[in-house]
Amino acid sequence: MPADLVKPRLETRWLGRSYEWHEECGSTNDLAAARAREGAPEGLVIAAEAQTRGRGRLGRSWHSPVGESLYFSILLRPTRPTSEIPPLTLLAGAAVAGALAGLGFSPKLKWPNDVQLDGGRKVAGILTEMSSEGARASHVVVGIGLNVNATAFPPELEGRATSLRLARGGEILDRGAVLAAVLAAFEPLYERFAAEGAAIASAAWQEHAALGARARVGALEGLTLGVDPDGALRLRDDAGHVHRILSGEITT
Repeated sequence: MPADLVKPRLETRWLGRSYEWHEECGSTNDLAAARAREGAPEGLVIAAEAQTRGRGRLGRSWHSPVGESLYFSILLRPTRPTSEIPPLTLLAGAAVAGALAGLGFSPKLKWPNDVQLDGGRKVAGILTEMSSEGARASHVVVGIGLNVNATAFPPELEGRATSLRLARGGEILDRGAVLAAVLAAFEPLYERFAAEGAAIASAAWQEHAALGARARVGALEGLTLGVDPDGALRLRDDAGHVHRILSGEITT
């Protein structure tokens, strides 16, 4: 969304006050990383009307049609140790879920980076990328793709993806207002993370998490119990053993 449609709606103090919009780009994450290397400030938000190389976790492409949804990246410069950076993905999910709840939706979070509506259909995804210098992060880029007004998806996503418009029964939503709501939810959570550490992210994520369901991660299968402060998923198998899973994704 152009700046004149977003900035008047902002309720944040610093997040998004530096804002860059593109009609089209390869990836907002790549642009944000380039601006970081040029010395851009924390809180820069880069948004695009369309992406030609939008991506999610594990190198997957992100469906980025023109004029329907939100594709944006947030530049952060956290001073926490690099070991505490991965839970920022959970924090971003919590912010998106909190914003959507405030707009009247009932989102659920699927570990590690999915925001879901309508009984498990994906409405948003998060990709966090870090550049480090020694034990500290020089910058972190949090990319968020949020399906707002999309009404159709590629065949491989049919039945697995949804949008705010579809969940709302066809009502077209103001994308600028949705973006402002996400940034307003993100800023205070991130400030607490910066002051108190990674446990803030996991606690916020669990407020909206789909826990207690049967899930498979790799070769492990069982019930999801929650996440630890470092972002690890706790899963209890059928023998009663609790496993900590630091990477991977839930496939069932």
